[in-house]
Amino acid sequence: MRVNITLEHKESGERLYLTQKSKRNTPDRLELRKYSPKLRKHVTFKEVK
Repeated sequence: MRVNITLEHKESGERLYLTQKSKRNTPDRLELRKYSPKLRKHVTFKEVK
C-alpha cells in the first residue's frame, strides 16, 4: 500500500515536497536530500505525518 508523505527540513521549517512511499518496503521514516530554495543548497528533508 502506497501512502502520501510530506518532507520537512527541521532547521528552516520548510515543508516543500510531497512524495509517496510503500509502507511495507520502508516502514521507518524516509530521509531524502532535496534542494531548499530558502537556503539555496541541498539539505536533508525528513518525513512528517
